Amino acid sequence: MPFTVAIIGRPNVGKSTLFNRLVGRRVALVDDRPGVTRDRREGEARLGDLEFTVVDTAGLEQGAPESLPGRMRAQTETAIADADAIFFMIDARAGPTPVDRAFADLVRKSGKPAIVVANKSEGRAGESGRLEAYALGLGEPIAISAEHAEGMSDLYDALRAAMPERTEPAEDEPEADVPHPIRVAVVGRPNAGKSTLINRLIGEERLLTGPEAGITRDAIAVDLAWQGRAFRLYDTAGLRRRSKIDEKLEKLSVADALNAVRFAEVVIVLLDSERAFEEQDQRIADLVEREGRALVLAVNKWDLAEKKPGAIGKLREQAEYALTQVKGVPLVAVSGLTGEGLDRLMQAVLQAYDVWNKRVATNALNRWLEHATSAHPPPAVSGRRIRLNYITQPKTRPPSFVLFCTRADAVPDAYKRYLVNDLRESFDLPGTPIRLTLREKENPYADRKRR
Repeated sequence: MPFTVAIIGRPNVGKSTLFNRLVGRRVALVDDRPGVTRDRREGEARLGDLEFTVVDTAGLEQGAPESLPGRMRAQTETAIADADAIFFMIDARAGPTPVDRAFADLVRKSGKPAIVVANKSEGRAGESGRLEAYALGLGEPIAISAEHAEGMSDLYDALRAAMPERTEPAEDEPEADVPHPIRVAVVGRPNAGKSTLINRLIGEERLLTGPEAGITRDAIAVDLAWQGRAFRLYDTAGLRRRSKIDEKLEKLSVADALNAVRFAEVVIVLLDSERAFEEQDQRIADLVEREGRALVLAVNKWDLAEKKPGAIGKLREQAEYALTQVKGVPLVAVSGLTGEGLDRLMQAVLQAYDVWNKRVATNALNRWLEHATSAHPPPAVSGRRIRLNYITQPKTRPPSFVLFCTRADAVPDAYKRYLVNDLRESFDLPGTPIRLTLREKENPYADRKRR
Protein backbone atom coordinates (compact mmCIF):
# COMPACT_ATOMS: atom_id res chain seq x y z
CA MET A 1 0.00 0.00 0.00
CA PRO A 2 1.60 3.36 -1.03
CA PHE A 3 2.51 5.79 1.73
CA THR A 4 4.50 9.00 2.22
CA VAL A 5 7.42 9.74 4.56
CA ALA A 6 8.61 13.32 5.23
CA ILE A 7 12.23 13.94 6.25
CA ILE A 8 12.40 16.91 8.62
CA GLY A 9 15.01 18.47 10.89
CA ARG A 10 17.32 21.42 11.44
CA PRO A 11 19.35 22.82 8.53
CA ASN A 12 22.43 20.86 7.48
CA VAL A 13 21.73 17.60 9.32
CA GLY A 14 21.78 15.60 6.06
CA LYS A 15 18.12 15.45 4.99
CA SER A 16 18.85 15.86 1.28
CA THR A 17 21.65 13.30 1.44
CA LEU A 18 19.23 10.72 2.88
CA PHE A 19 16.61 11.72 0.30
CA ASN A 20 19.09 11.10 -2.53
CA ARG A 21 20.11 7.79 -0.93
CA LEU A 22 16.48 6.62 -0.78
CA VAL A 23 15.57 7.61 -4.33
CA GLY A 24 18.79 6.09 -5.63
CA ARG A 25 20.23 9.10 -7.44
CA ARG A 26 21.36 12.66 -6.83
CA VAL A 27 18.15 14.60 -7.16
CA ALA A 28 18.25 17.12 -4.30
CA LEU A 29 21.10 19.64 -4.13
CA VAL A 30 23.60 18.94 -1.35
CA ASP A 31 26.11 21.41 0.02
CA ASP A 32 28.00 22.00 3.27
CA ARG A 33 26.23 25.25 4.03
CA PRO A 34 22.85 25.21 5.82
CA GLY A 35 19.59 26.19 4.16
CA VAL A 36 20.22 24.81 0.65
CA THR A 37 16.77 23.16 0.47
CA ARG A 38 13.88 25.61 0.52
CA ASP A 39 10.93 23.93 -1.19
CA ARG A 40 9.72 20.45 -0.35
CA ARG A 41 10.72 17.88 -2.96
CA GLU A 42 9.08 14.50 -3.58
CA GLY A 43 10.67 11.34 -4.94
CA GLU A 44 9.93 7.65 -5.35
CA ALA A 45 11.97 5.90 -2.64
CA ARG A 46 13.06 2.34 -2.10
CA LEU A 47 14.25 0.88 1.21
CA GLY A 48 14.70 -2.87 0.99
CA ASP A 49 11.44 -4.19 -0.44
CA LEU A 50 9.50 -1.08 0.66
CA GLU A 51 8.50 1.44 -1.98
CA PHE A 52 7.07 4.79 -0.89
CA THR A 53 7.05 8.51 -1.58
CA VAL A 54 9.69 10.44 0.33
CA VAL A 55 9.59 14.21 0.85
CA ASP A 56 12.70 16.33 1.41
CA THR A 57 11.98 19.53 3.33
CA ALA A 58 13.62 22.81 4.26
CA GLY A 59 15.57 22.96 7.51
CA LEU A 60 13.35 23.91 10.45
CA GLU A 61 14.21 27.39 11.71
CA GLN A 62 12.50 29.94 13.91
CA GLY A 63 11.25 33.04 12.13
CA ALA A 64 8.33 35.41 11.67
CA PRO A 65 5.59 33.95 9.42
CA GLU A 66 6.20 36.53 6.67
CA SER A 67 10.01 36.04 6.65
CA LEU A 68 11.74 33.58 4.31
CA PRO A 69 12.57 31.15 7.19
CA GLY A 70 8.95 31.44 8.36
CA ARG A 71 7.60 30.63 4.90
CA MET A 72 10.05 27.72 4.61
CA ARG A 73 8.82 26.39 7.96
CA ALA A 74 5.22 26.62 6.73
CA GLN A 75 6.18 24.42 3.78
CA THR A 76 7.66 21.85 6.17
CA GLU A 77 4.56 21.93 8.39
CA THR A 78 2.46 21.19 5.30
CA ALA A 79 4.73 18.25 4.49
CA ILE A 80 4.23 16.91 8.04
CA ALA A 81 0.45 17.25 7.73
CA ASP A 82 0.42 15.42 4.37
CA ALA A 83 2.83 12.62 5.39
CA ASP A 84 1.93 9.21 6.78
CA ALA A 85 5.18 8.97 8.78
CA ILE A 86 8.14 11.20 9.67
CA PHE A 87 11.89 10.76 9.71
CA PHE A 88 13.00 13.33 12.31
CA MET A 89 16.69 13.77 11.58
CA ILE A 90 19.34 15.07 13.98
CA ASP A 91 23.12 15.41 13.75
CA ALA A 92 24.47 12.63 16.01
CA ARG A 93 27.82 14.38 16.38
CA ALA A 94 26.20 17.56 17.71
CA GLY A 95 23.50 15.75 19.72
CA PRO A 96 19.97 17.13 20.19
CA THR A 97 19.91 20.93 20.44
CA PRO A 98 17.25 23.17 21.98
CA VAL A 99 15.89 23.73 18.46
CA ASP A 100 15.61 19.94 17.97
CA ARG A 101 13.68 19.68 21.23
CA ALA A 102 11.29 22.46 20.22
CA PHE A 103 10.54 20.82 16.88
CA ALA A 104 10.20 17.38 18.46
CA ASP A 105 7.11 18.84 20.19
CA LEU A 106 5.78 19.80 16.74
CA VAL A 107 6.25 16.21 15.56
CA ARG A 108 4.55 14.76 18.65
CA LYS A 109 1.54 17.06 18.22
CA SER A 110 1.12 15.87 14.63
CA GLY A 111 0.26 12.39 15.91
CA LYS A 112 2.15 10.82 12.97
CA PRO A 113 4.45 7.79 13.46
CA ALA A 114 7.93 9.27 13.87
CA ILE A 115 11.43 7.79 13.74
CA VAL A 116 14.40 9.71 15.13
CA VAL A 117 17.21 9.35 12.60
CA ALA A 118 20.63 10.09 14.12
CA ASN A 119 22.65 10.90 11.02
CA LYS A 120 26.45 11.22 10.77
CA SER A 121 26.83 8.32 13.23
CA GLU A 122 29.84 6.79 11.54
CA GLY A 123 32.62 5.96 14.03
CA ARG A 124 32.42 6.74 17.73
CA ALA A 125 31.90 10.48 17.33
CA GLY A 126 28.12 10.17 17.13
CA GLU A 127 27.50 7.59 19.86
CA SER A 128 26.90 10.01 22.73
CA GLY A 129 24.64 12.25 20.61
CA ARG A 130 22.55 9.27 19.56
CA LEU A 131 22.05 8.22 23.18
CA GLU A 132 21.10 11.78 24.19
CA ALA A 133 18.41 11.71 21.47
CA TYR A 134 16.30 9.39 23.66
CA ALA A 135 15.44 12.56 25.60
CA LEU A 136 13.42 13.83 22.60
CA GLY A 137 10.70 11.39 23.62
CA LEU A 138 10.17 9.98 20.12
CA GLY A 139 11.45 6.47 20.73
CA GLU A 140 14.73 4.75 19.91
CA PRO A 141 17.06 6.82 17.70
CA ILE A 142 18.29 4.95 14.61
CA ALA A 143 22.00 5.47 13.94
CA ILE A 144 22.79 5.94 10.24
CA SER A 145 25.26 7.55 7.89
CA ALA A 146 23.30 8.72 4.86
CA GLU A 147 26.53 9.61 3.06
CA HIS A 148 28.06 6.14 3.51
CA ALA A 149 24.79 4.11 3.40
CA GLU A 150 25.32 2.75 6.93
CA GLY A 151 22.34 1.79 9.09
CA MET A 152 19.85 1.48 6.22
CA SER A 153 18.74 -1.99 7.39
CA ASP A 154 18.02 -0.61 10.88
CA LEU A 155 16.02 2.23 9.31
CA TYR A 156 14.06 -0.37 7.30
CA ASP A 157 13.22 -2.33 10.45
CA ALA A 158 12.16 0.84 12.27
CA LEU A 159 9.86 1.88 9.41
CA ARG A 160 8.27 -1.56 9.30
CA ALA A 161 7.70 -1.44 13.08
CA ALA A 162 6.27 2.11 12.95
CA MET A 163 3.80 1.30 10.15
CA PRO A 164 3.08 -2.44 10.31
CA GLU A 165 -0.17 -2.32 8.34
CA ARG A 166 1.09 0.03 5.61
CA THR A 167 4.34 -1.90 5.06
CA GLU A 168 2.84 -5.37 4.67
CA PRO A 169 3.65 -6.91 1.27
CA ALA A 170 0.80 -6.13 -1.14
CA GLU A 171 -0.85 -8.77 -3.27
CA ASP A 172 0.06 -8.58 -6.93
CA GLU A 173 -2.48 -6.56 -8.88
CA PRO A 174 -2.66 -6.18 -12.66
CA GLU A 175 -1.14 -2.86 -13.69
CA ALA A 176 -3.50 -0.45 -15.39
CA ASP A 177 -2.43 0.95 -18.76
CA VAL A 178 -2.15 4.58 -17.69
CA PRO A 179 -0.41 7.07 -20.02
CA HIS A 180 2.61 8.71 -18.46
CA PRO A 181 2.29 12.36 -17.40
CA ILE A 182 3.64 14.92 -19.87
CA ARG A 183 6.84 16.34 -18.38
CA VAL A 184 6.83 20.15 -18.48
CA ALA A 185 9.75 22.29 -17.23
CA VAL A 186 9.14 25.97 -16.43
CA VAL A 187 12.33 27.99 -16.92
CA GLY A 188 13.30 31.64 -17.12
CA ARG A 189 15.30 34.43 -15.56
CA PRO A 190 15.26 34.88 -11.75
CA ASN A 191 12.05 36.39 -10.34
CA ALA A 192 10.06 35.85 -13.54
CA GLY A 193 7.30 34.24 -11.44
CA LYS A 194 7.83 30.53 -12.17
CA SER A 195 6.84 29.25 -8.71
CA THR A 196 3.83 31.57 -8.52
CA LEU A 197 2.64 30.34 -11.92
CA ILE A 198 2.87 26.67 -10.91
CA ASN A 199 1.14 27.32 -7.57
CA ARG A 200 -1.74 28.94 -9.44
CA LEU A 201 -1.96 26.03 -11.89
CA ILE A 202 -2.18 23.38 -9.16
CA GLY A 203 -4.39 25.53 -6.91
CA GLU A 204 -2.25 25.52 -3.75
CA GLU A 205 0.83 27.21 -2.27
CA ARG A 206 2.95 24.15 -2.99
CA LEU A 207 6.12 26.07 -3.92
CA LEU A 208 7.83 28.75 -1.89
CA THR A 209 7.39 32.23 -3.38
CA GLY A 210 8.27 35.78 -2.44
CA PRO A 211 9.77 39.04 -3.66
CA GLU A 212 13.33 37.77 -3.11
CA ALA A 213 15.03 36.63 -6.33
CA GLY A 214 16.58 33.16 -6.34
CA ILE A 215 14.28 31.46 -3.78
CA THR A 216 14.00 28.27 -5.86
CA ARG A 217 17.19 26.21 -5.91
CA ASP A 218 16.23 22.61 -6.69
CA ALA A 219 14.15 21.61 -9.70
CA ILE A 220 10.93 20.64 -7.89
CA ALA A 221 8.38 18.31 -9.54
CA VAL A 222 4.63 18.61 -8.86
CA ASP A 223 1.72 16.80 -10.52
CA LEU A 224 -1.20 18.45 -12.30
CA ALA A 225 -4.39 17.04 -13.85
CA TRP A 226 -5.88 19.33 -16.51
CA GLN A 227 -8.84 18.44 -18.72
CA GLY A 228 -8.27 14.72 -18.23
CA ARG A 229 -4.54 14.84 -19.02
CA ALA A 230 -1.77 14.27 -16.49
CA PHE A 231 1.24 16.59 -16.31
CA ARG A 232 4.36 16.68 -14.17
CA LEU A 233 5.54 20.28 -13.79
CA TYR A 234 9.14 21.10 -12.89
CA ASP A 235 9.85 24.40 -11.16
CA THR A 236 13.46 25.46 -11.71
CA ALA A 237 16.00 27.97 -10.45
CA GLY A 238 16.29 31.25 -12.35
CA LEU A 239 18.89 31.18 -15.12
CA ARG A 240 21.27 34.13 -15.19
CA ARG A 241 24.08 34.80 -17.65
CA ARG A 242 27.04 32.52 -17.04
CA SER A 243 29.35 35.48 -16.38
CA LYS A 244 27.18 36.48 -13.39
CA ILE A 245 27.25 33.03 -11.76
CA ASP A 246 30.12 32.75 -9.33
CA GLU A 247 28.78 30.84 -6.32
CA LYS A 248 29.07 27.06 -6.19
CA LEU A 249 25.48 26.71 -4.96
CA GLU A 250 24.05 28.74 -7.83
CA LYS A 251 26.08 26.67 -10.29
CA LEU A 252 24.50 23.53 -8.80
CA SER A 253 21.04 25.10 -9.07
CA VAL A 254 21.60 26.04 -12.71
CA ALA A 255 22.87 22.54 -13.49
CA ASP A 256 19.71 21.13 -11.89
CA ALA A 257 17.56 23.45 -14.03
CA LEU A 258 19.38 22.39 -17.20
CA ASN A 259 18.84 18.73 -16.31
CA ALA A 260 15.12 19.49 -15.93
CA VAL A 261 15.12 20.94 -19.47
CA ARG A 262 16.85 17.85 -20.86
CA PHE A 263 14.42 15.55 -19.05
CA ALA A 264 11.31 17.51 -20.04
CA GLU A 265 9.15 16.97 -23.10
CA VAL A 266 7.74 20.51 -23.21
CA VAL A 267 9.52 23.58 -21.84
CA ILE A 268 7.68 26.78 -20.90
CA VAL A 269 10.07 29.73 -21.12
CA LEU A 270 8.60 32.35 -18.81
CA LEU A 271 9.20 35.99 -19.78
CA ASP A 272 8.58 39.07 -17.67
CA SER A 273 6.06 41.30 -19.47
CA GLU A 274 8.03 44.41 -18.48
CA ARG A 275 11.32 43.06 -19.89
CA ALA A 276 10.39 40.43 -22.46
CA PHE A 277 12.95 39.13 -24.97
CA GLU A 278 16.05 40.33 -23.22
CA GLU A 279 19.24 38.64 -24.38
CA GLN A 280 19.05 36.04 -21.60
CA ASP A 281 15.50 35.09 -22.62
CA GLN A 282 16.75 34.42 -26.13
CA ARG A 283 19.66 32.36 -24.81
CA ILE A 284 17.30 30.21 -22.74
CA ALA A 285 14.94 29.63 -25.69
CA ASP A 286 17.93 28.81 -27.89
CA LEU A 287 19.09 26.26 -25.30
CA VAL A 288 15.66 24.59 -25.34
CA GLU A 289 15.77 24.39 -29.15
CA ARG A 290 19.29 22.88 -29.10
CA GLU A 291 18.11 20.26 -26.61
CA GLY A 292 15.27 19.39 -29.00
CA ARG A 293 12.40 20.06 -26.57
CA ALA A 294 8.96 21.35 -27.51
CA LEU A 295 8.81 25.06 -26.66
CA VAL A 296 6.08 27.42 -25.41
CA LEU A 297 6.65 31.10 -24.56
CA ALA A 298 4.61 32.53 -21.68
CA VAL A 299 4.67 36.27 -21.00
CA ASN A 300 3.98 36.53 -17.26
CA LYS A 301 2.74 39.39 -15.06
CA TRP A 302 0.31 40.40 -17.80
CA ASP A 303 -1.94 41.90 -15.12
CA LEU A 304 0.72 44.60 -14.60
CA ALA A 305 1.33 45.32 -18.29
CA GLU A 306 -0.12 48.36 -20.03
CA LYS A 307 -2.83 47.00 -22.36
CA LYS A 308 -2.01 48.83 -25.60
CA PRO A 309 -3.84 47.80 -28.80
CA GLY A 310 -1.89 45.12 -30.65
CA ALA A 311 0.45 44.43 -27.70
CA ILE A 312 0.27 40.65 -28.11
CA GLY A 313 0.83 40.94 -31.87
CA LYS A 314 3.97 42.97 -31.27
CA LEU A 315 5.29 40.34 -28.84
CA ARG A 316 4.67 37.63 -31.45
CA GLU A 317 6.56 39.70 -34.01
CA GLN A 318 9.46 39.97 -31.54
CA ALA A 319 9.40 36.22 -31.05
CA GLU A 320 9.50 35.59 -34.82
CA TYR A 321 12.44 38.00 -35.16
CA ALA A 322 14.42 36.78 -32.13
CA LEU A 323 13.77 33.03 -32.51
CA THR A 324 13.90 32.30 -36.23
CA GLN A 325 14.99 28.71 -35.53
CA VAL A 326 11.57 27.92 -33.99
CA LYS A 327 9.35 29.95 -36.26
CA GLY A 328 5.71 29.95 -35.15
CA VAL A 329 6.47 29.15 -31.52
CA PRO A 330 3.27 29.56 -29.44
CA LEU A 331 3.20 32.67 -27.23
CA VAL A 332 0.64 33.16 -24.46
CA ALA A 333 0.10 36.12 -22.12
CA VAL A 334 -0.51 34.93 -18.54
CA SER A 335 -0.62 36.07 -14.94
CA GLY A 336 0.49 33.59 -12.31
CA LEU A 337 -0.94 35.94 -9.69
CA THR A 338 -4.49 36.22 -11.05
CA GLY A 339 -4.70 33.06 -13.16
CA GLU A 340 -5.31 34.95 -16.41
CA GLY A 341 -4.46 32.93 -19.53
CA LEU A 342 -3.59 29.66 -17.77
CA ASP A 343 -6.09 27.58 -19.75
CA ARG A 344 -4.67 28.99 -22.98
CA LEU A 345 -1.17 28.18 -21.71
CA MET A 346 -1.98 24.52 -20.99
CA GLN A 347 -3.73 24.21 -24.36
CA ALA A 348 -0.57 25.58 -26.00
CA VAL A 349 1.50 23.01 -24.07
CA LEU A 350 -0.70 20.18 -25.39
CA GLN A 351 -0.52 21.49 -28.96
CA ALA A 352 3.28 21.88 -28.76
CA TYR A 353 3.53 18.32 -27.41
CA ASP A 354 1.41 16.97 -30.28
CA VAL A 355 3.50 18.79 -32.90
CA TRP A 356 6.70 17.52 -31.23
CA ASN A 357 5.38 13.96 -31.65
CA LYS A 358 4.13 14.42 -35.23
CA ARG A 359 5.09 11.95 -37.96
CA VAL A 360 4.81 12.60 -41.71
CA ALA A 361 4.31 9.79 -44.20
CA THR A 362 7.27 9.08 -46.51
CA ASN A 363 5.25 9.43 -49.73
CA ALA A 364 3.97 12.86 -48.62
CA LEU A 365 7.52 13.91 -47.78
CA ASN A 366 8.84 12.93 -51.20
CA ARG A 367 6.00 14.73 -52.99
CA TRP A 368 6.97 17.78 -50.90
CA LEU A 369 10.65 17.36 -51.82
CA GLU A 370 9.82 17.28 -55.53
CA HIS A 371 7.77 20.45 -55.22
CA ALA A 372 10.35 22.25 -53.02
CA THR A 373 13.25 21.51 -55.37
CA SER A 374 11.19 22.51 -58.42
CA ALA A 375 10.30 25.84 -56.83
CA HIS A 376 13.83 26.47 -55.60
CA PRO A 377 16.48 24.07 -57.01
CA PRO A 378 19.64 23.47 -54.97
CA PRO A 379 22.52 25.63 -56.18
CA ALA A 380 25.42 24.26 -58.15
CA VAL A 381 28.64 24.32 -56.10
CA SER A 382 32.01 24.54 -57.88
CA GLY A 383 30.17 24.03 -61.15
CA ARG A 384 28.72 20.70 -60.05
CA ARG A 385 25.04 20.08 -59.47
CA ILE A 386 23.69 18.77 -56.16
CA ARG A 387 20.98 16.16 -56.52
CA LEU A 388 18.43 15.58 -53.74
CA ASN A 389 17.17 12.01 -54.08
CA TYR A 390 14.61 11.24 -51.35
CA ILE A 391 13.66 12.04 -47.77
CA THR A 392 12.27 10.09 -44.83
CA GLN A 393 11.41 10.72 -41.16
CA PRO A 394 13.13 8.13 -38.92
CA LYS A 395 12.01 9.60 -35.59
CA THR A 396 9.88 12.14 -33.75
CA ARG A 397 10.42 14.04 -30.46
CA PRO A 398 11.52 16.34 -32.15
CA PRO A 399 10.57 15.66 -35.80
CA SER A 400 13.78 14.45 -37.45
CA PHE A 401 14.30 13.96 -41.17
CA VAL A 402 17.06 12.34 -43.25
CA LEU A 403 17.57 13.65 -46.78
CA PHE A 404 19.62 11.43 -49.11
CA CYS A 405 21.56 13.40 -51.68
CA THR A 406 24.83 13.77 -53.56
CA ARG A 407 27.65 15.87 -52.03
CA ALA A 408 25.95 16.33 -48.64
CA ASP A 409 28.81 18.43 -47.26
CA ALA A 410 28.48 20.94 -50.13
CA VAL A 411 24.82 21.88 -49.52
CA PRO A 412 24.85 25.52 -48.31
CA ASP A 413 23.42 26.34 -44.88
CA ALA A 414 21.03 28.85 -46.45
CA TYR A 415 19.50 26.09 -48.56
CA LYS A 416 19.14 23.82 -45.53
CA ARG A 417 17.27 26.63 -43.75
CA TYR A 418 14.98 26.98 -46.78
CA LEU A 419 14.18 23.26 -46.61
CA VAL A 420 13.52 23.33 -42.85
CA ASN A 421 11.26 26.39 -43.09
CA ASP A 422 9.35 24.87 -46.00
CA LEU A 423 8.96 21.59 -44.09
CA ARG A 424 7.63 23.52 -41.11
CA GLU A 425 5.10 25.42 -43.22
CA SER A 426 4.01 22.54 -45.45
CA PHE A 427 3.39 20.03 -42.65
CA ASP A 428 2.17 22.40 -39.94
CA LEU A 429 5.11 22.07 -37.54
CA PRO A 430 5.08 25.51 -35.84
CA GLY A 431 7.51 26.30 -33.07
CA THR A 432 9.06 22.86 -32.68
CA PRO A 433 12.74 22.10 -33.27
CA ILE A 434 13.29 20.32 -36.59
CA ARG A 435 16.32 18.15 -37.26
CA LEU A 436 17.38 17.74 -40.91
CA THR A 437 20.33 15.45 -41.60
CA LEU A 438 21.85 15.23 -45.08
CA ARG A 439 23.29 11.87 -46.00
CA GLU A 440 25.02 10.80 -49.21
CA LYS A 441 23.45 7.92 -51.04
CA GLU A 442 25.86 5.03 -51.41
CA ASN A 443 27.35 4.70 -54.87
CA PRO A 444 26.72 1.12 -56.11
CA TYR A 445 29.72 1.39 -58.48
CA ALA A 446 32.18 2.56 -55.81
CA ASP A 447 33.69 -0.90 -55.26
CA ARG A 448 33.94 -1.51 -59.02
CA LYS A 449 35.85 1.77 -59.49
CA ARG A 450 38.35 0.85 -56.78
CA ARG A 451 39.09 -2.39 -58.62
